[in-house]
Amino acid sequence: MASPSVTPSGSSSLHTSEEHSPHNLIDSRKRKRMISNRESARRSRMRKQKHMDDLTAQVTNLRAENNHILTNINLATHLYWNMESENSVLRAQISELNNRLQALNDIINCLSLKDNIAPGFEIEGYGDYYDQMMIGGVDDDILTSWSLVHVNQPIMASSDVFMAAVAFGAAEKLKGDIKI
Repeated sequence: MASPSVTPSGSSSLHTSEEHSPHNLIDSRKRKRMISNRESARRSRMRKQKHMDDLTAQVTNLRAENNHILTNINLATHLYWNMESENSVLRAQISELNNRLQALNDIINCLSLKDNIAPGFEIEGYGDYYDQMMIGGVDDDILTSWSLVHVNQPIMASSDVFMAAVAFGAAEKLKGDIKI
């Protein structure tokens, strides 16, 4: 029971089992598959774009973290060289103070030997003054004159002197070690 119908081209066709013919079924499957493929491609492009956005955000975060770490390294390096400079100054001061102490001990030993070798020896013109000035076997005038040279002289080591030489060498080394 077919009913005639008119197509846009003006010809008539019968609505029968032609719509369900194998050719129309294949076309319908092709259209569904094409629509499905287009949707799948769109989802794939969206996933790819989201992945690219995530990677871009990760790159930005890693660069910021890298800059923060480099800043911390530079600060720590600067503090290290300051401490190294101060340590060098302190070592120089220790050395100078040890030399002063040794000189004072040598003077004390020399005076102690003089008293042991010639206990009755008196310095002409001083009389009892020499005996009165002896404190613990050491003459205050002698120690005062010797110690004035050292006590009033500042220790010449300075952090600026060490810092200039050390910082220049360290900066050159750091430029070669750190890759940005």
